[in-house]
Amino acid sequence: MKIAMMGIRGIPANYGGFETLAEELCQRLAEKGIDITVYGRSNIIDRKLNNTLYKNVRLLILPTISHKYLDTVFHTFLSVIHGTFIKRYDIIFICNAANSIFSLIPRLVGTKVVVNVDGIERKRKKWNFFGKLWYNAGEIFSCLFPNVIVSDAEVIKDYYLKRYGKKSVMIPYGVRIPEINSDEILKKFSLKSKNYILYVSRLEPENNADLVIRAFRNVNTSMNLVIVGDVPYNEKYKQYLKKLAGDDSRIIFTGYVFGTSYWEMQRNACLYVQATEVGGTHPALIEAMGSGNCILALDTPENREVLKECGLHFSKTADSLQKQMQYLLDNTKEVEKYRGLALERAYRDYSWETVSNKYRELFYSLVKK
Repeated sequence: MKIAMMGIRGIPANYGGFETLAEELCQRLAEKGIDITVYGRSNIIDRKLNNTLYKNVRLLILPTISHKYLDTVFHTFLSVIHGTFIKRYDIIFICNAANSIFSLIPRLVGTKVVVNVDGIERKRKKWNFFGKLWYNAGEIFSCLFPNVIVSDAEVIKDYYLKRYGKKSVMIPYGVRIPEINSDEILKKFSLKSKNYILYVSRLEPENNADLVIRAFRNVNTSMNLVIVGDVPYNEKYKQYLKKLAGDDSRIIFTGYVFGTSYWEMQRNACLYVQATEVGGTHPALIEAMGSGNCILALDTPENREVLKECGLHFSKTADSLQKQMQYLLDNTKEVEKYRGLALERAYRDYSWETVSNKYRELFYSLVKK
């Protein structure tokens, strides 16, 4: 069976959730004898890796346009054309509902197509009118063109069923925590283990970093607030966040952190705050659970589905978050309780082995049909 994965930045993963999904999923499929290729973008992945193997996965690097609105769709279009007419695959796996319009092309020549729709992207504040319109159309195309759509949360599965009458296959995100023995990133930012509160996300308005900063500034603690993340197209909002932090020396902005340094940050945090309000299963939330973190999550249906009662929730106000932060910092036994509950749930329900087996079953069922 030959499969191609498209619609992402590529691997090795160094950006977001879909890229980590590609790396973790594809290497496991390759180990099970599946011939799998991942298409990457030339502005992210080194062109020297083109047509090489990475963890037994074939890499194909194609050009793109480095633009907020054109990068994803232009590269996916090229990838689909390449995968349909130059290379031939049994299945093309496309990520992101914004790319679903291109799934019609391989269907016309009989290639099976799977689309992972991600969350409800049209709700993100960063998109202008045309961006939201494109994502809204993408949801419709996702229901029309692919053989199967995959949702990564029951909330998203229910959304497509209720809004469009379209059934999807729910396969969650996974987690694999490597062994971490270093403390280099802690030393770089003068941090102490279990002496900081961690927030990880792209710095976009709907991820509510501003709410986290406002809440933290009123918490009575000597701990740091560490904000991991950046944003490539919204420098104005990033500067607003730094202005909001003001002269509070406890607040540290690290920018993007990947690989070993990222896991070092996760494993050594005292608390983890998940403040995102748009999307399905948020990878960083599951990674925080798998790292054994005590978690505070914004009270959304998606976050409740993943975390359940293995952490505390807060409403979308700085006052609510501040009170929950203070409560946990003043009650260390509660912190340890939630650490254990989160870790147990992550390894029971969100292992990459389980996730890859579900995808493998889905792909084989399509080929047999």
